[in-house]
Amino acid sequence: MPVHSVRVHSTKDMARRAVDLCVELLHATPTPESVARVLRSHGEPSPMPTVGDVEDMRSAAARLEEVFGASSVPVAASLLNRMLAHPPRLTSHEGTAWHLHADSSDEAAWGEWFLASSALALAVLLAEHQRVPGGLCASAACRTPYLDLGGGSPQRFCSARCATRERVAAHRARTTA
Repeated sequence: MPVHSVRVHSTKDMARRAVDLCVELLHATPTPESVARVLRSHGEPSPMPTVGDVEDMRSAAARLEEVFGASSVPVAASLLNRMLAHPPRLTSHEGTAWHLHADSSDEAAWGEWFLASSALALAVLLAEHQRVPGGLCASAACRTPYLDLGGGSPQRFCSARCATRERVAAHRARTTA
């Protein structure tokens, strides 16, 4: 079973980790090694997940991606409420800083840990900002999840590259019509 954390992560850090893992698990060809790299890049010095763990995490990522694609705040809140199966609990992982977890125990399986910790972070961000904390890229060719915590107009694309690609395609369609 994984040891999930040795340092405290902010809610935004946990949400960024959720997005990066969703991208790796659903928009790439994930392997235990590639998932471990993403985890390490977010300060999770955890043991290597197994192939089975990666499959469980892919299932969790698919559920999380539904939140990013939610059509409204009530829909996103309903999805998140269904994912939060356990009440938050404080843990210190054998002497590390106290922090919140929403999985069943410190020995929870990877998929449960990923879904619970990500849902908790996204729920806190939804409550703080009163909007879905991200989205799916508006590019039909991409649909990658992204985190949107900025003020002003809601983000529509996962990156400047996708936004530019869509603008150029729209311009070409107008000029050739």
